[in-house]
Amino acid sequence: MATVRKRGAYQWQAIVRRKGFPQQSKTFETRKDAEAWARKIEREIETGTWRDSREAESTTLFECLERYINEVSIHKKGYRQEVHKANVIARHPVSSMFMASIRGADIAKFRDARLKDGKAASTIQKELALLSHLFNTARREWSMESISNPVQFVRKPKVDNARNRRLEGDEEQRLLKACSPGFHNSNIWLLPLVILAIETAMRKSELLALEWKDIDFEGHVLKSKNKDPKGNAPYRFVPLTPHAMAVLTSLPRSIDGRVFQTTDNAIKLAFPRACNRADIKNLHFHDLRHEATSRLFEQGLSTEEVMSITGHKTYQMLRRYTHLRTAENTATKFRN
Repeated sequence: MATVRKRGAYQWQAIVRRKGFPQQSKTFETRKDAEAWARKIEREIETGTWRDSREAESTTLFECLERYINEVSIHKKGYRQEVHKANVIARHPVSSMFMASIRGADIAKFRDARLKDGKAASTIQKELALLSHLFNTARREWSMESISNPVQFVRKPKVDNARNRRLEGDEEQRLLKACSPGFHNSNIWLLPLVILAIETAMRKSELLALEWKDIDFEGHVLKSKNKDPKGNAPYRFVPLTPHAMAVLTSLPRSIDGRVFQTTDNAIKLAFPRACNRADIKNLHFHDLRHEATSRLFEQGLSTEEVMSITGHKTYQMLRRYTHLRTAENTATKFRN
C-alpha cells in the first residue's frame, strides 16, 4: 500500500509497502509527482515488471568504474589499457552521476567532449565499449537490473583507419639503423621485431606471443596462434625467409620459452622514438604489416596464398593493406 506524506516545508515523500517486496520510498517536490511515482511502482509490482532500483540510485558511475577495474578488467590481457580508459571516463562529469540517472544524452556529451579534444574515432569507440560492458555487467551481476544500457542508444563515431603508408626511399635502412641497440635504442628487441614484421607480415601481438616451440627451423616455418583464415585450424603457418631465419637464430633463448622478452607497451614507446631518430614521419608499427603484405603480392603470390600467410579472412580486409608499387621498383625491395 502506498503512503504519501509531507516532508519538511517543501517536499513530499512517497512510500510503497508490499508483502514480499522491500519497502520503496522516494522524495519529490510536489504531492502530484509523489503519487504518480507510487502508482507506477505499485503497477510494476502487480504486473511483475518491478526491479529494485535502490542500488542503481545510490551508486555512481565512478564507483562502478572502480569495481569494474578490480573485478572485470583485472582478468583481461589489456588490463593496463582498460585502466587508462576508465581514468579518462572518471575525469568526465558523467562519472559523478548515479547509475540510474544516466541517459543516452549524458553518454553523448562524453562522446562529443572526446571528439572536441581531437581523439580518434577508434579510441572513443573503445571507451564506449568499456562503458557498455560496464552497464551490462551492472545489470546482470551487481543488483542493478532496473537500469538500461544507455550506450546502446548513442551513435558511435565512424572509424576510418584505412592506411596506405609504405616505406619509401631509404626509410627502411634508416629505420633499421635507428632500431639498432647501438643507435641510442635501449630496447634490444625492437630491431628483430621490426625485421620480422617486414619479413612475415605478422601482427605485433602475434610476434610478441611467439614461443620457441612454435618455430620449425628445419622447415623454415613458424606457427602463429592466430587462426587459419579458412577456419581449418586454430593456428596458421607462416613461411620464414632467409633473413627472418637469421634473425631468429641470433636471438638468445629464455627459460620461459618466449621469443621476445618485452611488452606491447614497451614497443609502443620505443617504435615512435626510433622513427623520430630516423626522421620518419607518420609511420605506425602496423604499417610494417601493410608493407610486408604488399610485397607478397609484388612477388607474384595469389590472393589465396597471401591470405594463408597473413591470416586475413576476406579479400575486402586484405585489400586495405594492398598498395602495389610499379614493376620497375619491385626488384630492389625483395630478398631471395
